[in-house]
Amino acid sequence: MALKVYVDRLSQPSRAIWIFCKANGIEFEEVKIELGKGQHRTPEFAEVNPMKQVPVIVHDDFKLFESHAILIYLASAFPGVADHWYPADVKERAKVHSVLDWHHSNLRRGSVGLLFNTTIGVAFGVPGDPKAAAEGEKLLSASLAMIESYWLGDGPFLFGKSKPSIADLALVCEVLQIEIGDESYRDRILGPCKKILKWIEDVKAATAPHFEKIHTIIPLAKEHLKQLKIQFSQKSV
Repeated sequence: MALKVYVDRLSQPSRAIWIFCKANGIEFEEVKIELGKGQHRTPEFAEVNPMKQVPVIVHDDFKLFESHAILIYLASAFPGVADHWYPADVKERAKVHSVLDWHHSNLRRGSVGLLFNTTIGVAFGVPGDPKAAAEGEKLLSASLAMIESYWLGDGPFLFGKSKPSIADLALVCEVLQIEIGDESYRDRILGPCKKILKWIEDVKAATAPHFEKIHTIIPLAKEHLKQLKIQFSQKSV
């Protein structure tokens, strides 16, 4: 059964899907979609995903978008995926769903609000909104505090577990997206979060070497966005 995975490695949900497949020995064809070039807005890609977003998978004749749904499907459809990724126990599985639902309206919303208005949007000529950026940072910081005080519990992974779930992967990829922003962000926002910093390292170790490999794109992306920001600022003078 052929699996195609449509990703932009700059996309944190895309990276989560890619890492999950690699860590679990799921063979796939990576189809690169460059959001910065507008490749997600083509008629051809709209046939794959009418929402015109990444990631997307095509498994034989089955098409699926939305990263959390994709992670759930992959963990369920492919044999050999360890139970800790997406537990068979209905209560443990419900816990995974709870943090995935929380992710979209909290951690992700905060991260996107901050980075779009200070880095990503600005690099492509979209004026940043300082108020929206400040609100995004406030929500991001509150979300990180909630992960530390509640979601992580007393163990190395979410819910105090000894091994990661698909939720760990989705959330850590989100957290590390902050590194494409201003250099002060990691120290100011992540620096005080000692449990989260350790959690990041634990997820890296649990998915080695794949996590580190795909995240080598972050410093490259950061420099590229920095140069784009300079170019647009010069054009606007």
